[in-house]
Amino acid sequence: MPSETEGYAKVIFTLPPSIWAETVHLVGEFNNWSKTANPMTWDRSSEVWSIALDLPAGREYRFRYLVNGTQWHNDWDADKYEPNVFGGDNSVVVL
Repeated sequence: MPSETEGYAKVIFTLPPSIWAETVHLVGEFNNWSKTANPMTWDRSSEVWSIALDLPAGREYRFRYLVNGTQWHNDWDADKYEPNVFGGDNSVVVL
């Protein structure tokens, strides 16, 4: 859920526990689709993978979750989805 401060929005990305994982990375336009730039953290109390990013507001960002370095997953609560060049869809967050 985004919250705006000085032209930026803090966005908390979460992946639910129904997906078994040893590692999860947030990959998207905001990090030039880097598979390692944004590792997510497992929260034992809430049992979700999460990461918070401050992103410039007024834009849309395409992203996906990379699980265990090999499996791509979308955000089930994304604002929308768009087709990608690999025949799948990207999640989109609108700020």
